[in-house]
Amino acid sequence: MKMPKMILFDYGQTLIAEQKFNGVKGTEAVLRHAARNKYNLSAEQVQAKANEINQEIGRFQPEKRHLFQTEIPNTMFTPYLYESQGIEIALSNSEIDTVFWNAAAPGRPTDGIKDFLNYLKNKGIRTGVISNISYAPSVVAERINRLLPENTFEFIITSSNYIFRKPNKRLFELALEKADLKPDQVWYVGDQYECDIKGSLNAGLLPIWYIGAIDLPYKEDKGILTVTDWDELRQHMEE
Repeated sequence: MKMPKMILFDYGQTLIAEQKFNGVKGTEAVLRHAARNKYNLSAEQVQAKANEINQEIGRFQPEKRHLFQTEIPNTMFTPYLYESQGIEIALSNSEIDTVFWNAAAPGRPTDGIKDFLNYLKNKGIRTGVISNISYAPSVVAERINRLLPENTFEFIITSSNYIFRKPNKRLFELALEKADLKPDQVWYVGDQYECDIKGSLNAGLLPIWYIGAIDLPYKEDKGILTVTDWDELRQHMEE
């Protein structure tokens, strides 16, 4: 192991620990901004339709998420969801994303990540983000920058803006192009084995499996450097 020139991070359960997703709470928050609700649908009814559509198109199924390598952004999903049910929301798509996300899955920085990012900054190691996420890129950037205001991320790549989803190597190749670096100069840290670990490994990056905030069952892989907290990763780097 040699020191990297850059470390790239996953977003959810890596940089930011999100609370368990509650779609009904998110939909309730959005419906408060309804200019029209033709059928007087409740948040539970609207979210049931969202779940039905997501099941149909294969979104957000933890055991299958790595199989779907193209993104359906909320800029396409949300208008259909509401308009097909006779609902008009007096917000832009990005505003709907913000209202829904903040209510459905509030987050906080993972323990120790602020100090670790500062450590990398002091070492002159560059940083960036690659995230599988359907929310608008500007909304994702706003949340990351609000929760980690001292970050020095050079870019935040979201699948909602670039078509492809991890483990597809195209997102990793895009990051390398933006950074002007070779794969063996970059590490990737994430919590999801198929998307983050196998995806970055197949793209030639060194994967680091961070399980400090993991919210999925996992099986140990002794061939992958696995850390439970950011101090542990810092110790590996110092050694």
